[in-house]
Amino acid sequence: MSVLIAPSILSADFASLGDAIAAVERGGADLIHVDVMDGHFVPNITIGPAVVKSIRRVARVPLDVHLMIEHADQYIDAFAAAGAAMISVHVEALTHLHRTIHAIKALGVKAGVVLNPSTPVVAIQEIAPDVDFVLVMSVNPGFGGQTFIPRSESKIREVRALLDGAGNRAPVEVDGGVDAQSLGRVVAAGARILVAGSAIFGTSDPEGATRELKAAAARASASAAPR
Repeated sequence: MSVLIAPSILSADFASLGDAIAAVERGGADLIHVDVMDGHFVPNITIGPAVVKSIRRVARVPLDVHLMIEHADQYIDAFAAAGAAMISVHVEALTHLHRTIHAIKALGVKAGVVLNPSTPVVAIQEIAPDVDFVLVMSVNPGFGGQTFIPRSESKIREVRALLDGAGNRAPVEVDGGVDAQSLGRVVAAGARILVAGSAIFGTSDPEGATRELKAAAARASASAAPR
């Protein structure tokens, strides 16, 4: 599959989210990545279903909703109803991961599982045949603007191998510190959905930054082995 760019609105100006989303869509964004944080599972607090519903009304591309919250299974119905096209949940935030993944899928939403930097890939071995995507965190979750953790490249490869071994061609998504410097490496490792926050919204031209990352991703994908 081609490499998809998912700008993360965590790094955008929340006073003008509609304008921010429109800008990155003009730049070729494939998804809008929405980080939901509860102040418990991670230290930061962001948004809930009501804001996601508002974003859905203005966004033309699908919403990729990343739940960094405790008891995520209790909220999947609300975020699906708000307009999420993809919902990802953390291994550590759930007692019954298999049940939650299938509950998300039953809502007609793509279901993903998230691996924190310190979470071993083996933690998702039993669910690997069932997920629609796997999100590899390449920073510790909770705040934008962090530096890419280099060993995430080997984790991306390991996840890709696990999915392939399970007969699942689901894409690997990577989130954290993705920019022009790290992009080529993560694509070569097997990532096909790239979340970028500060690299886009930390610039004076989010539209242009999105376009540049999109072009760089296309070049990296063309030179990488098929995944």
